Parts: sequence; C-alpha cells; structure tokens
Amino acid sequence: MAKRDEVKLELAGRLVTVTNPGKVYFPQAQITKLELVQYYLSVAEGALRGVARRPMNLKRYVNGIDAEPFYQKRVPEKRPEWIETATFSFPSGRTAEEIVVNDAAQLAWVVNLGCVDLHPHAVRKEDMEQPDELRIDLDPVPGVAWGQILEVAKVARAVLGELGLTGWPKTSGSRGAHVWVRIHPRWPFATVRRAAQALAREVARRAPDIATARWWKEQRHGVFIDYNQNARDRTTCSAYSVRPNQDARVSMPLSWDDFLASNPLEFTLRTVPAIFQARGDAHRAIDDAPGSIEPLLALADRHRAEGVEDDPEPEAPLPVITIAQAKLKKDALEGLERWRAKYPAAAAKLAPEDVLVDANRGRASAWYRVRINLKNVPEAERPPQETPDPDYDPKSEYIDIH
Repeated sequence: MAKRDEVKLELAGRLVTVTNPGKVYFPQAQITKLELVQYYLSVAEGALRGVARRPMNLKRYVNGIDAEPFYQKRVPEKRPEWIETATFSFPSGRTAEEIVVNDAAQLAWVVNLGCVDLHPHAVRKEDMEQPDELRIDLDPVPGVAWGQILEVAKVARAVLGELGLTGWPKTSGSRGAHVWVRIHPRWPFATVRRAAQALAREVARRAPDIATARWWKEQRHGVFIDYNQNARDRTTCSAYSVRPNQDARVSMPLSWDDFLASNPLEFTLRTVPAIFQARGDAHRAIDDAPGSIEPLLALADRHRAEGVEDDPEPEAPLPVITIAQAKLKKDALEGLERWRAKYPAAAAKLAPEDVLVDANRGRASAWYRVRINLKNVPEAERPPQETPDPDYDPKSEYIDIH
C-alpha cells in the first residue's frame, strides 16, 4: 500500500508532518494546504506574538474554505507530546483543555489541522481569569465603505489616547478592522467588557452619524463597535491570520499611519510575506507598555450615573421577520433571493443594513439565519411573517439518534 502524501518539516527542533500538502484550500486562488503552512512560517515571529501563551479555539476547514468548518474547543487526544495546553473555563461552568501555541512547530501543527485563521482568547495561560488584551472590533453594517471604518478608528484612537491607552490597529481580513489594547491583567472578563462598552459608547457619542454602540442588530447603522468581543467565551482572529475568503486576505497589523492610508485588499497570503520581510512586524512593541482600564471604568460609572442602561431593548418592537434558516450559508442566501423575487416591491425599499444575516453557533459548526427589517417599508406594504424558506431547525443537532 502506497504511503499517503505528506511533507515533513523540521521546526523548533521538532519534526512536523503536513498531511495532504497538495490539498487545495482556496479554490479560486489555488492555494494549497502546504502553501498555507508555509505562509504562517514566513510570518511566524508576528503570528506567534499574536497568539503566544493564549489558549485558542480551533476552527477547522478540513475540506477547504468552500466547505463549512467545524469548531473544536478541546485539544485532539492524538497529539505530539510537545503540544502545550491550558484549561479554559466557560460561562456555563464547563472546561476545555485547549491548545496553546508558542513556537513554529506548534503553529505548523495547528495549521495542519485545517485551521485557516487562528482564534486565541484574550488571556494568557499563566492567568486564565484576567485578560491582558482589550479588543475593539469595528464591525460595519452592509454598505459601509472602508473609509468610514477608518474615520471611526480615528475617533477610537483619540479616546484611547486621552485615557492613557495605546491602540494597535489591524485590518480584520474580512469587512472590518480591529484595534487591540494591551492592558495589565488585573481585572476579570466582565470588568474588561464593561470598560470596552464604555469606550464604544464614547466613540458612538462623538461620531453618532457613522458609529453605533447599540447592542441590537436591528438598530445598528454605520460601524458597530463590538464590545462583546471581550466576553469570556469570545475569541477573535489574531494578527497575521489568513481569513477564509477567496483571495486569502490577511488580518494585517499596521502602524497608524499605514493603517489610515491602507487598502485591506492589498494584504493577502501571497503579498504579506514580502511586506513582513521588508518592514518586520508593525506590532513588535505591543507588549512593551500595557495600560490601565481604570479611566474607562470611571467613564462607565459616569454612564451609569447618567442613567444609561446596559444593552437596553428597543422601546417598541421592530418590524423584523425571519425569512430563512439553513445549515449552510449559501442555502440561507438562496432563500433570501427567493423572498426578494416573491416580494420585489418591498425588497426594493430595503437599505443594505435592513438585511440581517446572522451566523449562529451550533453544536460543532455554525448555522445561518436571514432576517429582514421592514422599517423602510410602509406598514400596509409589509410582507407577513411566513414559514422560513428553508426552515432548518438548529435543535436537530442536539437530538441523539439511536
């Protein structure tokens, strides 16, 4: 029997096997699994700076990015003895022994599992209860241009600077941007989230036409400052992560000058290694000067004194209907197109942000829901709530079949 196709790499004094190296992970760009591994090794200094000593969730695209990934919190039982782990506690009270990546061998081993992008927690393994990173996720609603995201980032930078904190910007590799803030690991998750929420509200207050801190998706406009990325169970893609889009875009760390002049489409798996070799890691000093969130907590106290509620519900029910629920995103979007064809007059009145595509975590993978906010459609012309098409039941993932 022929030996299966594999490549062995000597990294950090260890031998790492890349299985099925010629397997295509990015069909349009014809990027293989081995090329993905080689990319991460070419930027290993920066990539490791983003994940070092942090437990991570595994999001595995074992059949490439055109197939649905599955999520894995727990480290595989079959693993080399040199793979490091840490036990992470979730809000449910459950725990998981998760992978911690600290060197090039461990990095390559994780990517070989099918992890296209890396999703570390905001804590280090030596202190699993107190984050050392406050994360600002600038998440645009549909139709928002990159320039508007940059304007919101400028406001966030100004607020942070006034409060004695340093933000480190990077493209998200998707539609938005991230600003990471190193902090002293002195506060629990809930307190860090409260600080991030205060920051989001202050940014939205200063830039109300282009930014929002509203929790309810139906109420958002412009760029949502997603403070909930600081919740205990959340992970976000780390620096130099390749994102699962067809051009293999990268979450690229940049200086503020370069970030504010950037075009995120320019940073891909095939362009970033040369940039990294020429410039090095723009975030090389990110760990040098952690800051305090006490000024943000004082701001949160002022919000409370002013009667600002945490995540208030809409004052009146919004005219939102669910039109599709599906296991696969493409099936949900096909349902959206059928709805548009059925109700063309209403569809023509929708703003881009009125179409809400939700990715929801299932048992081991995501499922997708499409909702329509009919606020821009006159009440007499609003289509009714009907049985979603398709009508996937996510509870079916938890039913044991004997």
